[in-house]
Amino acid sequence: MGYTVPPLKDQSLFIQKAYVNGEWVDAQSGQTFEVHDPASGKLIGTCPEFSAADTEKAIQAAKEAFPKFRTTLSRERARMLRRWYQLMIDNADDLATLITWENGKPLTDAKGEVNYAASFFEWFSEEAPRIYGDTIPSSVPGNRVMTLKQPVGVCGLITPWNFPAAMITRKIGPALAAGCTVVAKTPGETPFTANALAELAHRAGIPKGVVNIVTASQNTPEVGETITTHPEVRKVSFTGSTNVGKLLMKQSSSTIKKVSWELGGNAPFIVFDDVEDLDAAVAGAVASKFRSSGQTCVCANRIYVQRGIYDEFAKRFAEKVKGFKLGAGFEEGVTHGPVIHDRAVNKVDEHVRDAVSKGAQVLTGGQKAAHLGPNFYDLTVLTEMNKDMLVASEETFGPVAGLFPFETEQEVVDLANKAEVGLAGYFFSSNVKRIFRVAEALEVGMVGVNTGLISDVASPFGGVKQSGFGREGSKYGIDEFLVVKSVTFGGIEPLQ
Repeated sequence: MGYTVPPLKDQSLFIQKAYVNGEWVDAQSGQTFEVHDPASGKLIGTCPEFSAADTEKAIQAAKEAFPKFRTTLSRERARMLRRWYQLMIDNADDLATLITWENGKPLTDAKGEVNYAASFFEWFSEEAPRIYGDTIPSSVPGNRVMTLKQPVGVCGLITPWNFPAAMITRKIGPALAAGCTVVAKTPGETPFTANALAELAHRAGIPKGVVNIVTASQNTPEVGETITTHPEVRKVSFTGSTNVGKLLMKQSSSTIKKVSWELGGNAPFIVFDDVEDLDAAVAGAVASKFRSSGQTCVCANRIYVQRGIYDEFAKRFAEKVKGFKLGAGFEEGVTHGPVIHDRAVNKVDEHVRDAVSKGAQVLTGGQKAAHLGPNFYDLTVLTEMNKDMLVASEETFGPVAGLFPFETEQEVVDLANKAEVGLAGYFFSSNVKRIFRVAEALEVGMVGVNTGLISDVASPFGGVKQSGFGREGSKYGIDEFLVVKSVTFGGIEPLQ
């Protein structure tokens, strides 16, 4: 498979180091790890393999920067974020190139991610000057009560590879707006996008020590434990799997940190037979399922279609999927790229093989696309799915759509809620009463009604159950990085 990675317009944005206290540094050991293009397997470059000691230096830098940064006028922090936002927009093509290169998603998708990622800096630049406290009527004569919202302190941020830009801006934006300093552990699969963002932070005038980027692959557990147990880190925000979230939560309990977790999903997508526009439901399901080749935490994982329209929906759904082009993200006309690594391919294949062995029918796909490379899997549509198949209970995180038939509203809501996690859920219906009933009944943090795409900087992002807690984006996102302090004034006498 031949394609050319377009050269960066600004070569200085490709950085093979970590960023600590305003400087680009190597690991003290000199060790590095390799980063490979998931489409070709070719080496992109290397980054420092940070250790616990390296990470502690970054935490120390954030600690030393915090006292001054927390007193920065909120309007000045807003201007910093706004400058960072504008630099992202000005360098959008290069950032998109880096995302596609190390993550594999098509260039068009990468460009969309850059705009989405930048929007968090813009949004929280507007939230920074609006961190309001309250005045509260006291129940004690002569007292007055007010509240202040103050930055929590040094924040440890741990982000995943599926959105190399957006996952980090969604956390750093509100943290800086609140007046916090950060140590961000970037994913070993996709460190270069975050490094480019750090360089843009430097150009935006973010003071040294306020933003620190630590890189690691093999040492990720060691670095993560340092962040979650260090007494100077007062807040940890993590996006990733539920199992890792449980481990980090246990570690964070050692110092009683403020935490927010955005963990795994197993999103139900329901299509009722009262839907007026079946093609719109098909398009919504396809967009939700196959975005980033199925590698998002809010992807539709279980698609439930009411029996009366099941066959027609399946036919139209499969036809739409057959029209996509699988390939390297830089190739012309490619709509879907590889999964991130061979472990992801094997999990996808395991889910398909399990479903077929239990009676599922393959309408399209169902095989590894080895002719394209080791990390490609055909976009797959399976019908006649049932609750005993792995897809029903495990998040696939890959390009497999399993279509489950159902009969009644109560039945499908029960099936949708039969999951330990509850991040996102979707359904299509034209019945207003049903829309309210089902939206209220689904045990998830986010619901898409007659749409398959719900990500929006203005909307609170987060889940319930074992999908975690806390919200990112929206007016609520900044609260995760603030603490409320009450101040009581006594001895205020009546007018003399």
